[in-house]
Amino acid sequence: MIANDLELKTTQERIAYFQHLLAQMRVAARPVEYPAMSSGYLCEIEKMQDEIREYLGRHASQTPPSDAA
Repeated sequence: MIANDLELKTTQERIAYFQHLLAQMRVAARPVEYPAMSSGYLCEIEKMQDEIREYLGRHASQTPPSDAA
């Protein structure tokens, strides 16, 4: 879970890095190999995008929900 703006920036940079890797793989990998190679990265990107959406959906004055729930 993203707790502050620094973590937000780091997550956005990580997404950009994974997207860059995927763009390179699309060209370099064999078509039959690409789905297996890309699926983990795509799932991780989706998870990080969900975290960003949750973080940006809260006002800056709100504290993040606890993970204990």
